[in-house]
Amino acid sequence: MKYLHTMVRVTDIEQSLRFYRDALGLELLSRKDYPQGRFTLVFFAAPGDHAAQVELTHNWDPETYSGGRNFGHLAYAVPDIYASCRRLADHGVTILRPPRDGRMAFVRSPDGISIELLQDGPALPPAEPWASMPNTGTW
Repeated sequence: MKYLHTMVRVTDIEQSLRFYRDALGLELLSRKDYPQGRFTLVFFAAPGDHAAQVELTHNWDPETYSGGRNFGHLAYAVPDIYASCRRLADHGVTILRPPRDGRMAFVRSPDGISIELLQDGPALPPAEPWASMPNTGTW
């Protein structure tokens, strides 16, 4: 397992850029605007340490974040998304967003922290029971 990033939702992208880049001194790794989804993703890391990244997500449509909605999730690359989800399910963890695409899944910690699991490398071929499993709750 490898730590990838922590995602935080932000309400003002320019103000956030000034804070994380200019004030805090993080290095801007990438910025991508997604007009079709109406959001922007910006990745930062400490200078010289790109292994631990912070992802800022800016949703273009105004939204008030409450109850921790501004904190998104922890993300980890795993060598086999299906085996990882099976292990979690065997431990009684609900797979909230199953890896139907062989690429991505979401679960929550006992404290409600959302955890994203991403297949390391190319997506695996779709497989049951995951391919037909519906989402459960929110992640």
